[in-house]
Amino acid sequence: MIETLYLHGNTAVINYNEGYPTRNVSILNSNSFKKLIDAFLVNGNKFTVRRLHKEFPEGNITQEILDLVRQIHVFELDEVKHPLIKDIKFVQKLIEDVYEYWREYQRCSVIYLGRKSKSELVNFIDKDTEFNRIMLSFYRNLQEKAQGKPNKIYRQLRAGTNAAITLRKKEHKIPKAYDNLDGIMFIDSVLLHSPLLLHPKTNKREGHFEEVFENPLSDFKRDNNNFYCYPAKMGTQLAYVYFHKDFVFSGISLANLFEPATTEDIATREPDILVAFGVKDGKDDMVFYNDKENDVVVAKISYQDKIEYFGYMKKIMLTAYNVSMMAKGNLPIHGAMVNISLTNGKKHGVVFMGDSGAGKSEIIEEISNLGGDTIEDIEVIFDDMGAFRINDEGEVVAQGTEIGAFVRLDDLDRALPYQAMDRSIFMNPESTTNARVIIPITDFETVQSDHKVDYFLYANNYDAEIGVKLFDSVEESKATFVEGKRMAKGTTHEFGLTYSFFANPFGPLQQEEVCLPLIDKYWDAMKKSNVQIGEVYTNLGVENRTEQSLKDSAQSVLDLIEK
Repeated sequence: MIETLYLHGNTAVINYNEGYPTRNVSILNSNSFKKLIDAFLVNGNKFTVRRLHKEFPEGNITQEILDLVRQIHVFELDEVKHPLIKDIKFVQKLIEDVYEYWREYQRCSVIYLGRKSKSELVNFIDKDTEFNRIMLSFYRNLQEKAQGKPNKIYRQLRAGTNAAITLRKKEHKIPKAYDNLDGIMFIDSVLLHSPLLLHPKTNKREGHFEEVFENPLSDFKRDNNNFYCYPAKMGTQLAYVYFHKDFVFSGISLANLFEPATTEDIATREPDILVAFGVKDGKDDMVFYNDKENDVVVAKISYQDKIEYFGYMKKIMLTAYNVSMMAKGNLPIHGAMVNISLTNGKKHGVVFMGDSGAGKSEIIEEISNLGGDTIEDIEVIFDDMGAFRINDEGEVVAQGTEIGAFVRLDDLDRALPYQAMDRSIFMNPESTTNARVIIPITDFETVQSDHKVDYFLYANNYDAEIGVKLFDSVEESKATFVEGKRMAKGTTHEFGLTYSFFANPFGPLQQEEVCLPLIDKYWDAMKKSNVQIGEVYTNLGVENRTEQSLKDSAQSVLDLIEK
């Protein structure tokens, strides 16, 4: 059964096809408003709820509130006949508490295109704007009536939704073995009311993804009403991400990170990657499977409350991407790449590699801050995951995966996300540990193109040295990168000095036997094409580090590429 208003945890999904208020009275008489009041009486302000139970010990409290609100809406205040009206201060507080309770939800509207709509929807942006206006008008009418005078200050808050999506059934190609996914609607358009502030219950990812050797989606039961699909372009790969609507904000946050595939993309090629996120199978799985027969990598995460944290969505996708890349002979890189164009006309492709918290994004930010006189432009190719391949000339080139960055607020220049606030998605920004922001930073054409690699630097956050060291020995350099050493800062479940194969627990760690020959192949290619390989000391995991240490290391990188 499809509901007009679906509530789960701190997520609310409003289905415009099943109902759309055109007037305040439409809200008053709706089942959705009644459902909201019922939820408020369970999870709302405990002092207000306790007072209501005291006032109506045997009565239907929801009905009493509905009766009060209807009278305030219709009559002048002195005409209202309701027992609560004798304490007008409490009535004012009740209105504010219910309104705030509603706004604490992460609210997304959905429109099914191609289905018969009771609202005769034409333009989903206009309709969503109108819904926000109506909800704000509904609240203000009650609030001003209860206080007996108009406001002097009006704040145009988003009283309706934080985001909106349209869903459409699309002609698409998919291996026959995955017919059980057919019928789930694709996200066609996304509307984000930025800045979007999200508050997942957890702010770190736990555990690793496990490779399995039986298809984890073979028994997936299609659920067209509770699952949506975000078709993502991950560099040169096409991924279908099927997610349960309880995690709709993780799903639509992908819009800031991965280019959505077009209708033509979906109709003309089969996906390289299939992800099912939030599968209610009673398991505790985070798994991937390389389906060689159908040339597709499949990943699944079972339904758990903790996976509301966006890191799970992002990293299972990147794990599947890396496995797909290795199967095609490419070398996945957990790192960041920039093309640095100098004022002398030269351009250098610089790749920083390291596990989470190593300082990849931070060193790039410092280089940008320091290079005002010598840098003409810095072009971000990828900020977390990319892949190396060897072109026809024998050069090592890199491609990216993401058009945006999912970065910590902790260590970045605090001004950066706020400069792009009108496009940002913040996650627990008030948190002192691992607060995150998703910022779109580059265009898809740049991401999917080949970019020559000139410098390949390991981000060393554990040694108290300063600057850059280039390796003299191929074996020494290879050993440093393969060891994957870092000082974990608690951005995942790990703390202290850790080791992860090739600094990449998202595919290479699980498939060392596949990755090792690729490492040998690409180190040989980098030697032949004169790629400079070294490590840069970020100091981010060093106790009592100073802010200057990162700046000094960034200056060393600049000095190196200016030679």
